[in-house]
Amino acid sequence: MSLFNKFKQLFKKETKENVEAYDKGLEKTRKEFVSELNLLGLKFHKVTDEYYEELEYLLIKADIGIRTVQKFLDRLKERVKKENISDPKYLQEVIVDELFMIYVEGESLTDKINMAKEGPTVILTVGVNGVGKTTTIGKIAHKYVNEGKKVMMIAGDTFRAGAVPQLEEWSKRTNSIFVGRENADPASVIYDGLEQAIKENVDIVLIDTAGRLQNKINLMKELEKINKVINKHIPDAPHETLLIIDATTGQNGISQAESFKEITNITGIVLTKLDGTAKGGIVLAIKEEVNLPVKFIGLGEGLNDLKPFDIEEYIYGLFKDMM
Repeated sequence: MSLFNKFKQLFKKETKENVEAYDKGLEKTRKEFVSELNLLGLKFHKVTDEYYEELEYLLIKADIGIRTVQKFLDRLKERVKKENISDPKYLQEVIVDELFMIYVEGESLTDKINMAKEGPTVILTVGVNGVGKTTTIGKIAHKYVNEGKKVMMIAGDTFRAGAVPQLEEWSKRTNSIFVGRENADPASVIYDGLEQAIKENVDIVLIDTAGRLQNKINLMKELEKINKVINKHIPDAPHETLLIIDATTGQNGISQAESFKEITNITGIVLTKLDGTAKGGIVLAIKEEVNLPVKFIGLGEGLNDLKPFDIEEYIYGLFKDMM
């Protein structure tokens, strides 16, 4: 049985909250991408070079990324040849299979958050200003508080106007503990916060940081100092360093991921505002081009609209109208 048919069976009677969120959140991408893919199947009666050219344009338009698209097309052509596929309509099922395989094969990247075996789990968040970093921290906090965890937010973005009070507001909304001081050394604020977190048996510590990518050297030094402070208090921490990317910025998000990988150890991506773009293919591009797992995706503005990433639910959300 093809993966395509497995997806059809898996989600036939599925009404999980996450599936519905993926369905709604990927609507813009699905409407544009799948409708054009269906038109391609109607336009061509045979799989030709012209078919591949139009498919390539379609995939690049969905922000899957040129390198990923090239690799994908090479695999697709090989499979078409091997299985002697000539019908473009059947090929649509193979396209779904191969896009799924491109994400899951190769180096095993986990989309699960790495939790500390004992003591607080420290999650450091990084990202340029304006990507929704503070809001994302608030939504992650909301998720863990709802799961019965004791959560602390530490405001490490101390010099940007309004950053500290904004995070404090989110701590009140989510019933989280807050530590922050404006215009203070970020490392010293984080030092104080972690001391308090250990004393108060906090489960999850979420740390905000500055998003100034213009001067990489300064940001690198600041993050190095922050990492040393964290590791001194809690060995093996931070357990996650999550890069927040705004999905609506498209390939610019890939550039941000490459830049941040150069200056600190990124363990995963949070992709915000995926519901606001028709270029939802960026999820596949990030895995293939930056080799980082997507840990959470933003599928709406509500507190519960930040979802743990699930490749099967993503593929379903993308291709539901074909199933």
